[in-house]
Parts: sequence; C-alpha cells; structure tokens
Amino acid sequence: MIYGYARVSTESQDLEVQIGRLRQAGCERIYCEKRSGADANRPQLQRMLSALRTGDIVLAVVTDRLARDPFDMLDILRRITAKGAGLKLLDEPFIDTTSEMSDLILFVVGWAAKWHRRRILENTAAGRARARALGIKFGRKPKLNDIQRRDALARLAAGEPRKTVASDYRVSRSTIGRLSR
Repeated sequence: MIYGYARVSTESQDLEVQIGRLRQAGCERIYCEKRSGADANRPQLQRMLSALRTGDIVLAVVTDRLARDPFDMLDILRRITAKGAGLKLLDEPFIDTTSEMSDLILFVVGWAAKWHRRRILENTAAGRARARALGIKFGRKPKLNDIQRRDALARLAAGEPRKTVASDYRVSRSTIGRLSR
C-alpha cells in the first residue's frame, strides 16, 4: 500500500497541490491535516503510522510536511521502519528509506537531530549565563523575603517551635526547616 501524507499549518492554507502530487505519485490513501508541524502528535499522522504494514510506503512532498524538528523526524522514521515500511519524499529524493542507502539516511537524520539538540543546549546555556550576569534569578519566587527569613531564623534560634513560626508566616514547616540549612 502506498500512503500519502499532506499537511499545511493553518485552516486558510490549501492542501490541493500536495494531494494532487501525491495522487500522481501513486498514493492509494492520503492522510491530510491542517495543523502546525510543531505538534508531532497530529491525529492523521498518528493514524497513518498506526496503519502501516510491512512493505508499505509513505510519501510526502518534503521533510517539513512530516516534521519540523529533527528529533520528531527521527522518531517518525523509526516508527515507519519499525513497521517494515519505507519513506520517500517527492522533492527530496535523497530521503528514500526503501533504497540501499536507507541506513545512511537514518544515520544522517539521526546525526542532524543530535547536532540540532547540541546547538539548542549550547544556546540555552549561553542565554542562562547572560541572564545570570544581568542578575536575573531563576526558579520559584521565595515564599519569605530576606527580613522574614532573618526574623524566622532568630525565632527558631530563640527556641520557638517550627510549627508556630510557619503558622505565623502562613508557610509550611518544611519551608521554615529549609531556612536553617
């Protein structure tokens, strides 16, 4: 069976060009969606992947119709190949898991996903470092301000029970307990 997958991001966009090309390429069943490619859990994509059997072929026009993120693309490729099916892209003929080069294709897509993830982690770390240098604090806002913390610690040091101090500040005993660490 040859399945087609066509997707556009919004309701106002037209699927007809993709559908026509997929029909011309021999698709017997075409799954269509008008949803963002950022969401990998698209219902029609999931139905198509569930329907695959050994020897089936999935056709799409280009990579970004299936996935926008390299990790999503790698996951989709794995799911297709795990079913014994293949993937071909009409405008990207080098993506063809039915060819003898399929292992190389999967390797390259996997490498791209890994490289993409590394760039994301580096950019995120650099952004956090810049924010810290600017004095931006991360995490949840403290339940007690500096004056309240000093007062609570003084009350604990004077022997007042943790439960009483916590009740006065309307926080949990564990919040007060963490102050002394």
